[in-house]
Amino acid sequence: MANVSAVGEPSGPRPRKGFDPKRIIIYGIIIVAALYYLLPLYVMITTSLKGLPEIRIGNIFAPPLEIITLEPWVKAWTSACTGLTCNGLAPGFWNSVKITLPSTIVSVFVAAVSGYALVNWRFKGSEFFFTCLLLGSFIPYQVMLYPLVMITAQMKIFGTLWAVILVHTIFGMPILVLLFRNYFASLPQELFKAARVDGAGFWRIFFQIMVPMSLPIFAVAIILQVTGIWNDFLFGVVFAGTQNYPMTVQLNNIVNSTQGVREYNVNMAATILTAAVPLIVYFVSGKWFVRGIAAGAVKG
Repeated sequence: MANVSAVGEPSGPRPRKGFDPKRIIIYGIIIVAALYYLLPLYVMITTSLKGLPEIRIGNIFAPPLEIITLEPWVKAWTSACTGLTCNGLAPGFWNSVKITLPSTIVSVFVAAVSGYALVNWRFKGSEFFFTCLLLGSFIPYQVMLYPLVMITAQMKIFGTLWAVILVHTIFGMPILVLLFRNYFASLPQELFKAARVDGAGFWRIFFQIMVPMSLPIFAVAIILQVTGIWNDFLFGVVFAGTQNYPMTVQLNNIVNSTQGVREYNVNMAATILTAAVPLIVYFVSGKWFVRGIAAGAVKG
């Protein structure tokens, strides 16, 4: 009994109580990094809730001292001038929604099927195809702008939302195929082989076996596409046309407008409204993003 109790007792040094120097350094770095990223957001929120007379005092770090007003938010959404028109960010928001939804759905679905085929239905030249996709992810967007302008013009879609959707779908493919291919390679091959023995075909295996087991990587792909497409400025300003500008282009026009008095509170409110969708996506599904990256992005 003595030997059993001796073996069962914990061994090793006792855990230290309080803070040791290493822990203080770690927490200090984390707090400084958090303040570094949160301070601009604090300044934006407080400035958007102030009136112009209070802003002109110059203390950007002070909270609103007068009555908090939401008028800058309303104006940024409904009546801020974006060049010659004064319709606010609302039209740009709906344009961004029309661009983001189909681009995300199509690119994620095609990438998932491609990654699944590259792992489980190998064909002649599949490795060469995958290498070309990887090389495509390293090509700068600016190099492809003029050829894509010519292609979309020949397709009669230049200056429309369809051109932006097509471009975002194409440029989202390389990294998404890489993610799905690596994730599917980490799944047990025995499940695929057993399904083949039972007579399941390409689409049945994909929808009934692969998709239910791959929700984390689908979450990663959706987050990457939604945030990347929503935050894009270059493709929107080049391909969308003046009547179809997304929210980021409208924000740029509001902030850089030279008409009348520069309204910093309206500019800050417009910036927060534009960034709200990516922030919400990250806050809601951040756990899925980390889980998906850890599960399959570095495997295969």
